[in-house]
Order: sequence, then C-alpha cells, then structure tokens
Amino acid sequence: MKSIILKYNKNNIINNNIKINISGSKSESNRLLIIKKLFDKSNNLKLINLSNSRDTNIMIDSLNNKNKILNIKDAGTVMRFLISYFIIKNKKKKKIILTGSSRMKKRPIYDLVESLKKLGANIIYKKKIGFPPIEIIGKKIKKNKIYINSNISSQFITSILLISPKFKNEFKIFLNNNITSLSYIKMTLKIFKKFNFKFKFKNNLITIKHKKYIKKKKYYIESDWSSASYFYSIISLLNNIKLTLISFKKKSLQGDNIIYKIYKKYFGINTKFKKNKIIIKKKKKFIYPNFLKINLKSTPDIAQTIILTCSQLKIKCLLTGLKTLNIKETNRLKALNNELKKIGTITKINNNSIEIINFKKKKNKKIFIKTYKDHRMAMSFSILAIKNKKIIIENPDTINKSYPNFWKDLKKIGFNYKINNN
Repeated sequence: MKSIILKYNKNNIINNNIKINISGSKSESNRLLIIKKLFDKSNNLKLINLSNSRDTNIMIDSLNNKNKILNIKDAGTVMRFLISYFIIKNKKKKKIILTGSSRMKKRPIYDLVESLKKLGANIIYKKKIGFPPIEIIGKKIKKNKIYINSNISSQFITSILLISPKFKNEFKIFLNNNITSLSYIKMTLKIFKKFNFKFKFKNNLITIKHKKYIKKKKYYIESDWSSASYFYSIISLLNNIKLTLISFKKKSLQGDNIIYKIYKKYFGINTKFKKNKIIIKKKKKFIYPNFLKINLKSTPDIAQTIILTCSQLKIKCLLTGLKTLNIKETNRLKALNNELKKIGTITKINNNSIEIINFKKKKNKKIFIKTYKDHRMAMSFSILAIKNKKIIIENPDTINKSYPNFWKDLKKIGFNYKINNN
C-alpha cells in the first residue's frame, strides 16, 4: 500500500519567518458554486481563490456534467448539495443517478431525502433505503415549506437552503431538534447576505424570500481555516518559529476560525491579523493546563487536530459535541482511538465525545498510522514526526480531498518526506 515516510529536522528551515498560501475554503467554494449555477444568469460572477481540493473539483465536474450517472466518489458535501440541486434543476421526467465510493454508499442521506420527498421531490433509492445511490426524476415542486431533522448533519439543512430562494413563494425550513454544526448553517446565511438574499432565522425556523438572480461580479473566498488548524498544531510543538498564512480574516464566515482562540487559550499560540494574512507564533514560558474540556458541536472538523496536539503535549482533555464524526469519511472517533494507542495515548470514546485518560511510554522506532481513507486523519497525525524519529502514514493521497499541497507545504516548516509506493 502507498505510504508516506515523515521525518522532522529543524535545521531544514532556512529562516524562521515562513509563509504558506492555503487555497480557498472548500466549504465556501462548494456553496458558491451551487449559488453561481442557480442564480448567475449572465455568468458574470467570478469566484476568486476557489478551493483546489478534490471535493471542489468534483463539484465543478458534476455541475457541468450532462451524463445520466454521476459518480461523486467520496465527496459527502457534494452528494448532499446535489440531491437538492437536482430536484429543482432537472427537467420534467428527466432522470439522473447519484452514486459514489463504497464509503459514500454507507453515509446516511435518509433525513434529507425523506424531507425532500415530502416536499414533493421524486427520489428513488437504487439499493439500500437511506443511502446512495439514488435516482432523481425531474418534477415541478409546488410546496413551499419543509421539515428537516437538524441534529444529524448541517449539510442536509444547507443543501435545502441553497435551493430555497428559487421557490417563487416565501420558503420555510422548520428545523426539528437541536441544531448540530450550527456554524456551517450560519456560513451559508452569511453568504446569502453578501448576495442580498432576504431571510430570517429565528428559533428553529428559517424563512427565505424568492430571488431570481444575483448581480455581484466578484467574490473573494477566504482561505480554509480547517487546513490552517494543522499549522497551529505544529507551531504549538516548536519554539521560535513565526509562520504567516495568507488570505485569512478575523471576521470570518468559517466557524473553524475558532481555532485561533482555542490555541491562544490552551496552547499559548498568538495570532496577529494583518490585512489579509495571519501571523502565528508561540508564547514564551506558557503554562499549559493539566486538563481541558471543549464542546466542538459547531466545529467538529477540528477535533482531530486538537486531540493530537493534546497527545503530544501530554495534556488530558475531553472533547464533546462530536456526534457527526461517526458518519464522516470514516468513523473518526473509532479511528482516533485505534491510532492514538500506537503512540501511548489512551482514550475513551462514546457516540459524542473522546477523552484522553492516560499516557503510556512507547519505544517504537517507527510508527505506522492508518488513515481509513480520511484526509483529516493523515494531516492531523503528521505532527507526530516532530517528536518521533520516523512516522509512516498510509494512503498519503487522501489529503487531495481538501488540501492537495499539504505535504509540500510541510517541507517549508522543516519536514522531510518520502513517498513509498509498495
């Protein structure tokens, strides 16, 4: 199996003032591509700093593809957004099938599909009920309100939100239960605001006014805070390194920008915002907590980064609000529990949390980390190379899903790597 061998040597750093340019947010990019396709009638809208991730490339290809069968591969966001997109974009009686990888066929879409069917959509499960592949048959939808379970995935809600201004009458989305990953729903609404979409969000009801088209000519996409999180983790383990990350803002649409506050409070990392960039550096003589507890319900994608930082700094912690990690590219809580054992970090997991409860000494000369085909497993575990002689991470190409330049950018900060194709 293909793997990457990682080593770290501080002498590889030419100077202590390092600059890294991360591409645009995958989450913002995918939302904007749907909006452009639905509302940019004159095709004048230019999306600047679009994500170079595999997921965003799959979204672009899917929106421009005229085939009857679309293979979304492992792009969960793309699958969920396109389900709603095609119920209104498909011509009457036109059929399209959405399918994907073996993992995608295990990722649930039941609550989204069933809500859309009650709205009037014609969607058929091709194999297992509640999971891809599905067939969508074009049909005119006249209803203007929908009920959706909001404690499964914020992507279900965003999927519906993105098409809601196309409905001629005022459209209402009723959210049942507590809302998970709220920051991602707010991101969508903040993007709406930039395009002058009219909406209200009060209690568990979102009301959206009809919109024919948009006039905005340019939209600059902020770089990806989820990707930036790995460098916060790296800097927390290094001294006297100043790192500049390009195209980031203090007032961000992305909920994951909470990472700069978390790393200041618990790990002593200062963030200086300067025009369109951030400069991060570790405080001297910072006193680490013995234990930390963080609820990541709104930002679960940074959980792996934080737990690995705690592991390397020997800080016990409890991270909660992680229910959605069970249905990601892999079951991330189980994957973390398995791989952290290899470095002597003992964790306890349940359906909603992970806790570091103990540390044991390990004398491994080399450590082999499984990624479970999850890009965030590969990137979060890369920091192990700083304190360990040799780290081997399987399936290094999995990073292409969100951050294709990650291994190359690590070289700028002192990492060496070698790809093993055996």
